[in-house]
Amino acid sequence: MFALLVSGRLVQTDFQQVGEKQFLITIPDADDINHVAVFMTGTIPFPEGVAGLVYFSWPDPNAPPNWQPLGFISNTKPSAIFKISNLKTKTEKELESSGFLGFDQRKISHFAQIGISVEANEIVAQQTDLLVKQSNNQSTFMHFSKKMLENFLNFASSFAITQAQMVPNPTETYFPLSSLQTWYQNFERRLEINPYFWRT
Repeated sequence: MFALLVSGRLVQTDFQQVGEKQFLITIPDADDINHVAVFMTGTIPFPEGVAGLVYFSWPDPNAPPNWQPLGFISNTKPSAIFKISNLKTKTEKELESSGFLGFDQRKISHFAQIGISVEANEIVAQQTDLLVKQSNNQSTFMHFSKKMLENFLNFASSFAITQAQMVPNPTETYFPLSSLQTWYQNFERRLEINPYFWRT
């Protein structure tokens, strides 16, 4: 029913059913994979009212698989391409707190896996909404972090000490530690007044 394509490799169709509605496939040598395509083969459609949530697990020799939601496939969307190279650093704790459905947690080493969980369309829609919200939150957080660091760099640069007699290495620029505390207090105060001031 399902197949997997990794760029530069043959199509894999050896999904194994590991639960009433869960299917797994193992991908060897997964370290350099950037994208995967998951699709239905066209031989068997999903039953009416259900679709497949697609998960990915990167290998971690020190922990059980960390299932990360990618998206879904369905009768009306029988294939999808997922970027997986940016998922290596997510932690299991982040996923648990996000409310995503869990998946089989067996120890795997040196292999990645794709998991498909067949769920009711309503559950798939809820999980997809969570995934979109999480993606938007990550984008906002990254934008905030960049703006915060730019703000700090600009502030700290105004306190830079460059006189050769005051620093151990004349090729380096230094600033007083007290300026870090002043910046933090100013930034914290501005966040309390307007949590979105950094957007302007």
